[in-house]
Amino acid sequence: MKFIISRDQILAPLQQIVSVIEKRQTMAILSNVLLQVNDGSLVMTGSDTEIQMVSKLNLESPADDGEITVPARKFLDICRLLPSAAEIKFELQEDKVKLSSGRSRFSLSTLPAEHYPEFNESEFEYQFLLNAGKFKKGLDKTIFCMANQDVRYYLNGLLLHISNSRLKMVASDGHRLSIFEDDIGQATGYEARIILPRKAVQELSRLLDDGDAELNIQFSNNHIKIYYKDVVFSSKLIDAKFPDFSKVFNQAFMSPMLIQKQLLREALTRVAILSNEKYKGVTFDIAGDQLKLSTHNPEHDEAEEELIIDYQGQPLSISFNSQYMLDAVTNLDSEMSLITIAANASSCFIEEPERPLFKFIVMPMRM
Repeated sequence: MKFIISRDQILAPLQQIVSVIEKRQTMAILSNVLLQVNDGSLVMTGSDTEIQMVSKLNLESPADDGEITVPARKFLDICRLLPSAAEIKFELQEDKVKLSSGRSRFSLSTLPAEHYPEFNESEFEYQFLLNAGKFKKGLDKTIFCMANQDVRYYLNGLLLHISNSRLKMVASDGHRLSIFEDDIGQATGYEARIILPRKAVQELSRLLDDGDAELNIQFSNNHIKIYYKDVVFSSKLIDAKFPDFSKVFNQAFMSPMLIQKQLLREALTRVAILSNEKYKGVTFDIAGDQLKLSTHNPEHDEAEEELIIDYQGQPLSISFNSQYMLDAVTNLDSEMSLITIAANASSCFIEEPERPLFKFIVMPMRM
């Protein structure tokens, strides 16, 4: 096995693959990246048994076919620290890989490719094509609401709901919820719901850096496979049912409140400095055209700030986790934010005033 490749060609795909590989592995070979040379192509594979990423690169110089696994992070660090535009010569000699570039020489230990575990995938029943920029936007507008290590394991991920030509992405940690909805661009002819695990969502958000590219998404009840340019991303799915959140829309609401996003964001950030470090609570006192934000903490520090708003409803006092509100407001793309509170004060909707593709819902808290 022998090939030559430029440092600039291999570096980015190798970084993507290494990000999938866990630092601590139960199997030593899973700390390695699988390298396969065949018909003038180099195929690199990284996996943690839950997620797999495969990247295919075309080799411009003649190469000797073969396959081997090498320590992923060491291989990446070598490539990363070589000069830009450097050529890397890769050669397998017995059970060692010799890397050379300019005056640099490296020798890496290996493990046989045949011991690399197969990523078992089921037959894919569903498939659709989607613009990568649209999918990436949906991920970015929902990712921050996912739970982290919640016992309700279905919350440690993101719901992907395909309903013919509509795509809905939903994430929630039980205290807040984000919904992104857009058109797929074609009729799929089916309705399906799957839950992507947290790590898969994070890796996909990192991977999708070309908004004009097209994704080919295939999935079954327990696996998803996404073809993106020269990369194939695969992941197991969370085997559970996402809670029915539609009830939150079927209730009475108070008058909506219109407020400048930037002013609200800055005021929340300032007031939150003196909030309780554990609960981060901020009280919203809404009356007429004024919103008063206030907070206090166990050290008896207090903060308050007043903002001018557009509101026609009844006076109201309600409290929220300031970080949850900040996350929601920050993720709006418009200059204005539209805030609507349920009539029974059980939830608060934050969205853009015109044609919103996404909504954020934050549950109130007791102060």
